Amino acid sequence: MDPKVDSNFGTEIILLAEQLAGHSDDPEALTLAYLTRAHQTAGAEIAGSMIEAGMQVRIDAVGNVIGRYAAADPQAPILITGSHFDTVRHGGRFDGRLGILTPLVVARHLHQRGERLPFHLDVVAFAEEEGLRFRSAFLASSALVGQFDFALLDHKDADGITMREAMCAAGLPGTEEAIAACAVNPRRLLGYIEVHIEQGPVLLERGLPVGVVTSIAGNVRKRVTVSGLASHAGTTPMAMRRDALAAASEMVLAVERRCGDPRYAAQALVGTVGMAAVPQGAANVVPGRCEFSLDVRAADDATRDAAVTDLDAEFARIAERRGVELSVSQTMRVPCAACSPPLMDRLAGSIDAAGLPVLRLASGAGHDAMVMARVTDVCMLFVRCGNGGISHNPAETMTAEDADIAARVLLDFLRRTAADLG
Repeated sequence: MDPKVDSNFGTEIILLAEQLAGHSDDPEALTLAYLTRAHQTAGAEIAGSMIEAGMQVRIDAVGNVIGRYAAADPQAPILITGSHFDTVRHGGRFDGRLGILTPLVVARHLHQRGERLPFHLDVVAFAEEEGLRFRSAFLASSALVGQFDFALLDHKDADGITMREAMCAAGLPGTEEAIAACAVNPRRLLGYIEVHIEQGPVLLERGLPVGVVTSIAGNVRKRVTVSGLASHAGTTPMAMRRDALAAASEMVLAVERRCGDPRYAAQALVGTVGMAAVPQGAANVVPGRCEFSLDVRAADDATRDAAVTDLDAEFARIAERRGVELSVSQTMRVPCAACSPPLMDRLAGSIDAAGLPVLRLASGAGHDAMVMARVTDVCMLFVRCGNGGISHNPAETMTAEDADIAARVLLDFLRRTAADLG
């Protein structure tokens, strides 16, 4: 690691994260949905910080804030880094934002030293990843890779505002042509690196500040509807009931049993039912209908898809045995994204140079990196998450010391990339 580095990166990152968290749709907890007024002011603050760090800044047609720490040669290749600055409802202040603020303080350090890289460093603050407002996750990174779904422009939020209308209200063009022009040229890219809080307990349990991500789990999401027969709770004998909730409960336990099988732990297989409802339910009525969500993830597509196939079959068996009807619709399928071995090795070298053990681990959460992997090589640096690994929660935390280590590892990675270019 460079002995001349004397900047307290970690403190800078924590302070910037605290300041950015002041922009929220909800005054009681951090909530930042795509293109709200608070979201726009947060983007403007990021842009201002990028300019102070010596970057050229532009905002593209979907609201991505892109800061370029430019090389001397305008035709130099491009290394992209970054993450998202929108949040889930009542989210944490480091999820996404760490991947923006870490390269920002590193670029500022390089600028203060007068040190230029032989490639353009583009720091992208992705405007949307979580899908909170329009249920449209990864729309910002999908625009950057030229795969934006233009049908989303007609999607409406809870207030009946379409995405196109929200874009125009925020001063964005809101046209297919402008969004298509957001796409990067893959031939100019050296790759993409994303710094992200782990959002889990692995690094914390191992006592390590950082780790190298090997793959990003893809997921399959489904909407399941179980239809039985609503009947009187007092007069319907137990043996004659067609209880939709009881059947759904058995299906939920089947998810836990199949995805919790220790034989698949190495493949990071997980299954989650995060939402369940009994429409028009009442305390004195046998549930006639139950709806629930299903989310299945794994480190590789084959393991995940095998679990989904098994669950489809098990759900059907439960429905038949209990005399209820079953409807299952897929709402999302995202393939797993493997990280680039050369980039992983380079990142591991930077961790080793910091005098730290190198741990390689899979990411169970989705990230913008998995979209960027469609057009370029990617890698990710995970940073330890405090409070037992809790994330997507106001209790999400990390230390300034770990943030400092992450920034120094990133700086070393950039210099190794420069050296590899000759």
